[in-house]
Amino acid sequence: MIKLKKYQESSLDVLRQYLELARFKGAKQAYDEVQYNRYGSTNFKPHQALSGLEDVPYACLRLPTGGGKTLLSAHTIRLAGESYVENDYPLTLWLVPTNIIKQQTLETLKNPDNANRRVLEDTFNGRFRVFDITDFRQIRPQDISDAACIVVSTFAALRVDNTEGRKVYDHDENLEPHFSKIPAHTDKMERDEKSGKIKFSFVNLLHWHRPLVIVDEAHNAKSDLSVEVLNRVNPACVIEYTATPAKNSNIIHSVSAAELKAEEMIKLPIILSDHVSWEQAITASIQTRQKLEEIALKDKDYIRPIILFQAENKGQDITVEVLEKYLVENEGIDRAQIAIATGEQRELDSINLFDPNCPIRYVITVQALKEGWDCSFAYVLCSVANTKSATSVEQLLGRVLRMPYAKTRTQDELNKAYAHVSSQSWPHAVTQLHDRLVSMGFEQQEAEEFIYAQPSLGLSDQPQKPFEVTLTSAPDLSHLDMAEKSCVQVAETSAGTFMMTVTGNIDKQLVEKLSKAATDKKDKAEISLKGHIHIKHMAENLSPSQRGEVFSIPQLCLNFEDGPELAERELCLSDNGWAVLDYYAPLTKDHFTVDDEAKQYVADIAGQKIVIKSLNETEQLNLDGIRTDMTDQDLARWLDRKLRAIDIKQEHLLEYLRRTIRDLLARDDLDMPKLVRGKFILEKVLRERINAARMKAYEKGYQACMFGPDAIATVEPAAFSFTFPADYPANLLYEGPIGFDKHFYPRMGIMNGEEAECAQAIDRNPLIKFWVRNLERQPQHAFWLPTSTDKFYPDFVAQLNDGRLLVIEYKGGHLANEDTEEKELIGKVWAKKSGNLFLMAWKKDKDGRDVYQQINKVLEK
Repeated sequence: MIKLKKYQESSLDVLRQYLELARFKGAKQAYDEVQYNRYGSTNFKPHQALSGLEDVPYACLRLPTGGGKTLLSAHTIRLAGESYVENDYPLTLWLVPTNIIKQQTLETLKNPDNANRRVLEDTFNGRFRVFDITDFRQIRPQDISDAACIVVSTFAALRVDNTEGRKVYDHDENLEPHFSKIPAHTDKMERDEKSGKIKFSFVNLLHWHRPLVIVDEAHNAKSDLSVEVLNRVNPACVIEYTATPAKNSNIIHSVSAAELKAEEMIKLPIILSDHVSWEQAITASIQTRQKLEEIALKDKDYIRPIILFQAENKGQDITVEVLEKYLVENEGIDRAQIAIATGEQRELDSINLFDPNCPIRYVITVQALKEGWDCSFAYVLCSVANTKSATSVEQLLGRVLRMPYAKTRTQDELNKAYAHVSSQSWPHAVTQLHDRLVSMGFEQQEAEEFIYAQPSLGLSDQPQKPFEVTLTSAPDLSHLDMAEKSCVQVAETSAGTFMMTVTGNIDKQLVEKLSKAATDKKDKAEISLKGHIHIKHMAENLSPSQRGEVFSIPQLCLNFEDGPELAERELCLSDNGWAVLDYYAPLTKDHFTVDDEAKQYVADIAGQKIVIKSLNETEQLNLDGIRTDMTDQDLARWLDRKLRAIDIKQEHLLEYLRRTIRDLLARDDLDMPKLVRGKFILEKVLRERINAARMKAYEKGYQACMFGPDAIATVEPAAFSFTFPADYPANLLYEGPIGFDKHFYPRMGIMNGEEAECAQAIDRNPLIKFWVRNLERQPQHAFWLPTSTDKFYPDFVAQLNDGRLLVIEYKGGHLANEDTEEKELIGKVWAKKSGNLFLMAWKKDKDGRDVYQQINKVLEK
């Protein structure tokens, strides 16, 4: 199975947490708990229930364009089946916005070579079926009972005001086998007006089975018509994946564009060049592409950069035909290298653009690429169209952002995207591009940071003021390459001198070249001096990371006999690990039981007594249909597949499960059918018990390694140090009123009011050189210390002017607890071993000092 990116794993983890909580606590309470645990009160958003479906879990996951929403949707089917629907083979209704995307989705789910299909193959071991909603008659009862059925549809196909939609609401005798076991008195099913009998309609079939509903980019999923559709379908839960959620969506988790960039999924920044005429935009875009192709020859993978030209519709000035003629006749482009992709001309069909033998380097379109087309070789967008369709621009822009092979290239120019536009068509280019990025799921700050406006070509990535110098004679620019020449303009003044203007990024090498280009000795000196002053001034406006500063911090490690290892809690166990059987204890009625009269389960989850909601008539009938000939060995093997973990020997886990089932069946309140019916709840109870046992085992080893008389915690900076990387993939950004001057990156992660005040105290301290708002749960991009339960990510890491390091965890006005004490202990161990400083900061410490004074006090050491 394809390995998920960190942000994708995080998205699914949050979704699983929400659905598991919703199963026991209800949709609203689960949403509120997940929101508060992740964001506190700073970014908390109230729960937004679906009208008429208030008890149905509804969650929206926001991912920017290029984040892999379809892949995550495929993973969601098994996840929701386990976490909430409690069905090994859930029925899924997969809703998309248009017929084109429906066809594209069906193709990816049916193509054996596609990653989305492979996810389904692996998770369901081949036991799944994919259907177009128009083929609903092909679905058999045994398909629904024995396999995960996925029905792909548009919202429009289910709306009663749509002609196509009426088919799924019509009585259809072909569906009669599905309704043979449905009681005639079942409520809320559509009935025939004359006979009063339940219609054998596909919507009634969905309503009965309560499908998992996945909503893919349906921006109006909460419109009145869409909510009416969902009410008719009667979903078990609704999961939405989108780049641009509506304001009233239940956004349970957001992924930032910076996270995609850090995972090497997209090209950023976008180098935007604005040109006076459409002809100049085309010429400059061709030069950019040619330069990129030269650079791509140095890459270890084959890359052939492609331009996407957006022409105007018929009846306007710069049509496809005009653009094609201009490329061939004025730019000398071979027609074989051009492909036209419109509704009428589909020259990209059946062409593999990744084939090294493919000649295509230029693609002309209007809007046809906006759905269902993807090629990461697209690097340059050249829009000469005066279009009011924001969606078409966004979709085309999304095509040039995808990173080839989803891996950062060794040549930095190939890690960026390029846009050339005509000011005639894009009169406010920066603002328009910014708005399009926000519409694609970028945060406001990200959109601002990732657009670098350049007046002319250049492949630079920093917004720079033009460098201007007056010369006595015209320079000789013949030795500059094509990209460098495009950045330099020389104009004769009325005084007979020459004004040289250089745009884009200027480095020492370019200054030296320009100095050599001068024909007068004084001109050479003038260029050299002013050039270096210009570079210095530009550097002063950059953050430490942009200036190339290195920020490293020693990590805690464990000094074993055969050498040091990075300190992680798993290494604190003995060589034999831990044995789950050492912690076995039978489940009592307090831990797990069934109340037959109330038709409900009672379970102990994480120390909380939870009563699983009463089963309604449909669920009870479905439960009665579960095969009860499942043996105790079958159930043990089923639980083993769900609970398997890398740190538990399989034979030990199986024996643990066999003992559990044996002891449960020995009780007078349980039998095998009840265990089968409650197997998903039993699995959650056992998972919590095993996790609790694991924590006890780790705690014992952790204490010995870190704090015991034979503790082996140490630091080895040469071998184990964390260096803050160039990327800073904050999930959410700080947008408060306080300004900061010393933050290591140009942006910083979200902070609440008290954390921002602590950050201000750090920023204003004269002994501190720079600092970083440390990211949580991102071990590749943040400093962490081990605890007995997980990783501890301190709030702030600072470097002092004298070279020492200060790590700060801010607790505000909260009372100390075991977690706080453990973090402070391990922080002090790190400080002692590394010769640096650690502070557990409070709003007011026990001596009455505020955070400013606490920082000053620790810096006195």
